[in-house]
Amino acid sequence: MIPKMEQTMRWYGPNDPVSLQDIRQSGATGIVTALHHIPNGEVWSIEEIQTRKKTIEDAGLTWSVVESVPVHEKIKTRTDNFEELILNYQQTLRNLASEGIFTVCYNFMPILDWTRTDLFRKLPNGATALFYEKKAVQAFDLFILERPEAFSEYSQEEIAAVKSYYEALSDDKKQLIIDNILKGLPGSEIGYTLDEFRAMLKTYDGINEAKLQEHLRLFLDAIVPVAAEVGVYLTIHPDDPPFSLYGLPRIVSTAADARRIITDNPSPHNGLCFCTGSYGVRPDNDLPAMVAEFGDHINFIHLRSTRRDAEGNFFEDNHLDGNVPMEAVVDEILKVQEKRGKSIPMRPDHGHQMLDDLNKKTNPGYSAIGRLKGLAEIRGIESALIYTRNK
Repeated sequence: MIPKMEQTMRWYGPNDPVSLQDIRQSGATGIVTALHHIPNGEVWSIEEIQTRKKTIEDAGLTWSVVESVPVHEKIKTRTDNFEELILNYQQTLRNLASEGIFTVCYNFMPILDWTRTDLFRKLPNGATALFYEKKAVQAFDLFILERPEAFSEYSQEEIAAVKSYYEALSDDKKQLIIDNILKGLPGSEIGYTLDEFRAMLKTYDGINEAKLQEHLRLFLDAIVPVAAEVGVYLTIHPDDPPFSLYGLPRIVSTAADARRIITDNPSPHNGLCFCTGSYGVRPDNDLPAMVAEFGDHINFIHLRSTRRDAEGNFFEDNHLDGNVPMEAVVDEILKVQEKRGKSIPMRPDHGHQMLDDLNKKTNPGYSAIGRLKGLAEIRGIESALIYTRNK
């Protein structure tokens, strides 16, 4: 018998416009959430974990995955009291395990979490999608942030094209780009002003890709043994988007990155969050091959599809469209689950805002109906593949 993926949805806590009852009606059985009200770096107490867990279980659901226990910036830069912050992280893992929560997602993206420039890009059918526009990011870098190094990192042709683009923007559009990049999208724990962001960039002076890789390895050296001791399975989310922004290194973007992370800390408790949308932005990532290679370390799955263009832009497409070969990815996931004999938690990610949700306040990418559509489509693929194998 081939196990099906455990169907989950992300929930942002009591203030999320999508309720636990809504999620239960979708057919999902698991919840992916975090204690967003606890400041980064502080220990998640057993009492706070119990309160959130009880809320979820009272709704007839299970707290399946923590996404995320944030990694403090001082851990990433290994500055100030980073050792104390690592001890706090270790204790949070122990506390979660004591309450029966054993899958923990995190990321190691410097300063900014996931980045988009338009949260409501209108599609031809009237729905809206998350959109990343390369020129908007470059314009922010060159003419709003005014990062000096940027002028040597782009070609003269790029700078001229971006300058024309920027000068044609309205003041409202410029402000929207600033807000979308700096104020933090759902799941991002911290937003910044321009001056705060400039100051944060300085904390990464001298930290290149190799140095940040070393800092991740040292962080995992400290927390993987604790995770193994208490039975927690760690899952690192890939960079989103999976390439450098504002001169900051990004080190969880490719198959080579995933291979290095696993090789540096070869424990079943050191695992990956396999996000098809993030990895899928890069044409050099062969997603089905990555599932086949890293399957033993995939502890959590995000299924979504992005569509990229030749200019470096991308948007969140329908779950079965875009550049992600979703059928082939799910087929490889089923092989992994058959080998393990158990399910891996999966959530449909970044749905379109559509139908009645167009008239509601929602977290960008996390409206109810768009994710429900994605879940239904993924559920259909999975059932068809299992049926075909069992014939």
